[in-house]
Amino acid sequence: MNITLSESLFEKIGTLADRMNLPCYVVGGFVRDRLLGKPCKDIDVMVVGEPIEFANAVKSHLNGFGFAVFQRFRTAQLRLQDETQGELKLEFVGARKESYNPDSRKPITQIGTLEDDLSRRDFTVNAFAVSLNRANYGELIDLFGGLGDLEKKILRTPLEPESTFSDDPLRMLRAARFAAKLRFALHPSLPPAMENMRSRLKIVSQERITDELLKLLMTETPSIGFEILYRTKILDEIFPELPLMAGVEQVDGMGHKDTFFHTLKVVDNICTMTDNVWLRLSALLHDIGKPRTKRFHQGIGWSFHGHDAVGANMIPKIFRRMKLPMEHLPFVQKMVRMHLRPIPLSRDEITDSAIRRLMFEAGEHLDDLMMLCRADVTSKNPKKVQKILANFARVEAKVADVSEKDKWAKWRPPVNGNEIMAMFNLPEGRMVGILKKAMENAILDGVIPHEREAAIEFLKAKFLELQSESLSEQVRPKVNESVA
Repeated sequence: MNITLSESLFEKIGTLADRMNLPCYVVGGFVRDRLLGKPCKDIDVMVVGEPIEFANAVKSHLNGFGFAVFQRFRTAQLRLQDETQGELKLEFVGARKESYNPDSRKPITQIGTLEDDLSRRDFTVNAFAVSLNRANYGELIDLFGGLGDLEKKILRTPLEPESTFSDDPLRMLRAARFAAKLRFALHPSLPPAMENMRSRLKIVSQERITDELLKLLMTETPSIGFEILYRTKILDEIFPELPLMAGVEQVDGMGHKDTFFHTLKVVDNICTMTDNVWLRLSALLHDIGKPRTKRFHQGIGWSFHGHDAVGANMIPKIFRRMKLPMEHLPFVQKMVRMHLRPIPLSRDEITDSAIRRLMFEAGEHLDDLMMLCRADVTSKNPKKVQKILANFARVEAKVADVSEKDKWAKWRPPVNGNEIMAMFNLPEGRMVGILKKAMENAILDGVIPHEREAAIEFLKAKFLELQSESLSEQVRPKVNESVA
């Protein structure tokens, strides 16, 4: 079988390979995606011979840039600017066979044959090769039945799954990710092998595990992959907080929603709304505090009071353990802490003050918060869903109607803490916080307008009031009128 490779890029690479007397192939995911009719800008080129020297020749001949060499693994990377496809990333590898020590996923590599190289691939649908040499240009090499698996939409390993997963345990996470990405089922031999080999993940660096989980979150339906990781007990090894949410407990005939599977539905919902991986992660973690707050109340049922605050307090530890970038911690923590805030507003008379407080606390992330709340509606009762969403729409409409919406959405105090210290000759400390909070509450409650002059007059009066009530005996300086 031949595959059409009409891009001049492949012909040029093949011509260079012939000139250097090297068998040369495009392999892996690019071939899979071409067979599925999907675009792909990451191209793996494999030669039976010396790949780094060949990559250098391609770089010079095709004006490549961003050249990088990984001598230990006999690989090189470069980028090319293509007229029709834009920037392409190419990785050049030499055909190799590998062996592994039991306590390490770093391979001991040796020069190998085409069959050696394809057999060490993770799945048969990634074990294709297409020749770039002129003699058999475009010929598809499928040594492990990948075409049949592609047609059946099945993920299967070229070798016995225990061997494949033992060599590189990260492939178990890749199985979950590709199942979600491609909407393929796992071959029946894979889940038992994944469960048996799950402890082998201990040899994989946390950074690589986290990278795979984030890639899974960026698929269209992450629930497929996370359910696989749950069923094979891999989540117990790499993310123990998630499986703790699973299960329904019954007392006196009263049960509660399975929090884990509800969470997966929320994640899938939000994936239809946003590509922001940190908002998707917030959806995955939004109910993480429920197992710690679950209580049964006789005659009433189950409650999870305070799970939003408990969950938010759990996030820093999760970020540190999983080596997630800490600059995204405040956002995820805010989303988890506030994910319940808009819902009660829909049940009551919605006041401007309540909306202002919501907008103030959510700040620039208000739209993200509202998106998360919409995704959190997962009832199987269509009428209940319609009612909740209709009430939620009232909240959104009220947000839109609050006067000077854009200013509130980007709200900043008209007088900041440094200015308050200068006005009253105060040192940094508790008194400054009391005054600033009182001013913010006065604005949010509509007592004073969101204007600098009104805020300054309020602060003067509040400062005198606090002095007269002797709330701060040791701080009695006079107002500095020149600052005000």
